Amino acid sequence: MLSAPLAFLTAPSNVDRLARALADNTFAGIHRLDWFDYLLLGPYFVFLGILAIYGAHRYLVIKRYLQHRRRVPAAPPARFEQLPRVTIQLPLFNERNVVDQLMEAVLKVRYPRELLEIQVLDDSTDDTHPYTEALAARLKAQGYPIEYIHRTNRHGYKAGALQEGMKQAKGEFLAVFDADFMPPEDFLENTIHFFADPKVGVVQTRWTYVNRDHSLLTEVQALMLDGHFALEHTARWGAGLFFNFNGTAGILRREMIEDAGGWQHDTLTEDSDLSYRAQMRGWQFVYLPWVECPSELPVDTYGFQVQQQRWAKGLTQVAMKLLPSILRSKDLGWREKAEAWFHLTPNLSYPLMVCVSALILPVMMCRFYIGWQQMLFVDVPLIVCSFWSIVAFYLTAERELYPRSWKRAILLLPFLMAMGVALTISNTKAVLEALRRKQSSFVRTPKYAPKAAAGQTLDVVYRRKSGWLPFAEIAMGFIFLGIVAYCIDVMNIFALPFLLIFVSGYFWAGFSTLWQEYQAKIRFERAARKVEVEAVS
Repeated sequence: MLSAPLAFLTAPSNVDRLARALADNTFAGIHRLDWFDYLLLGPYFVFLGILAIYGAHRYLVIKRYLQHRRRVPAAPPARFEQLPRVTIQLPLFNERNVVDQLMEAVLKVRYPRELLEIQVLDDSTDDTHPYTEALAARLKAQGYPIEYIHRTNRHGYKAGALQEGMKQAKGEFLAVFDADFMPPEDFLENTIHFFADPKVGVVQTRWTYVNRDHSLLTEVQALMLDGHFALEHTARWGAGLFFNFNGTAGILRREMIEDAGGWQHDTLTEDSDLSYRAQMRGWQFVYLPWVECPSELPVDTYGFQVQQQRWAKGLTQVAMKLLPSILRSKDLGWREKAEAWFHLTPNLSYPLMVCVSALILPVMMCRFYIGWQQMLFVDVPLIVCSFWSIVAFYLTAERELYPRSWKRAILLLPFLMAMGVALTISNTKAVLEALRRKQSSFVRTPKYAPKAAAGQTLDVVYRRKSGWLPFAEIAMGFIFLGIVAYCIDVMNIFALPFLLIFVSGYFWAGFSTLWQEYQAKIRFERAARKVEVEAVS
């Protein structure tokens, strides 16, 4: 799919035509370019070209996936004669809504009780702490192998909690589940024997989502994550390239963690940081897409943006921390280095999108009298690389995962692109903070448990503080609405679908965040009044 736009650009007749236009300093024989035109067009095409390169990489991921999808192991090549001891670690922070659900699922995991340890790593500062401590005590009295560890500070956040837990853990292997995950009963049975190979350091499984159909927001999120778990992980693993432990729904060898330098908290994605450090030390990772681990998706726009900001900033921090040593490494080939670059730096596309957005209107005005041929020879191939790669990427993932219902994804693609636009400002802020080496705390994404999807009253009401972000998004929506009006005025109808995606994305992000924040405020005030009434009575 990539060959068509490249062939168009490199066709001798088109190359000659572009060369003559540049030599004559004209386009379409209509306008002679001056320095101001170059000042606009130069950066615009550079930014669009970089975005197209990242888009072209998606085609490569699809190709690698199709080449290696049948290499996914259906069973471990060897099995333990005697099962090893396993510690299940459950990091928590103010997640009262999902504690019962989490514990219920973990206690059903099949494994010899004498070889199993469950660590509840609770850094909570609200009523999650006393509730979970009492629950763990009751379960331990009933004979379950549970240890409750509560820290009075959040030093190192999740990474600090996992490192502290590892010091006290009895297991040779550590299975990690975030608070909103519900491991299946056969999770350990399906995964532990892959560690019979002493070179294997991590086994990662695929996320699924219990609230996928809760709303359009959750459905589009699931589509986004399916592309990562269905295509990217399989393609990288099958091609022998580095891929990352996702922080949950996986098992790690304790020896690997220690050999790689332990859990470190100088990035917000400690899982990717540890993954690259370990694989650079020679440890092998295994991906099992057929082992599914249910989880919960954020149900409100701001919660989704908070999660994406954390991932964007954290991955950029890992890139700044480890890419220099990866690129200098004599033990890694160019394929490993190139894929590490594309894996760790994709969020740079968000600042580039902001720059392209700022240039769209003046470039369109400039192009109005330059002529349509420039768009045909340059813009179209670049857009094919960047835009159509998204279509191919996510439709391939859905067709592989859901062969009977994948066509619904076609209807969701415009919303997926609008959601990508909705992340532009927030993720740009996150990336710039990472590039400036500005440290920030680990912000927890609110979890509600499946009862939220059923519209039931939540045990804990989260207060949101989105600040200036939704107002900036709404302002951007109006700016693009103005650009739409300009295009209609000059009869540039070909740009309207692209621009309307930006309008809808920014308005969706801004207005939905303000509305959900208003609703949360009302719920919080009602809950506070209820507590006051109960206290008086």
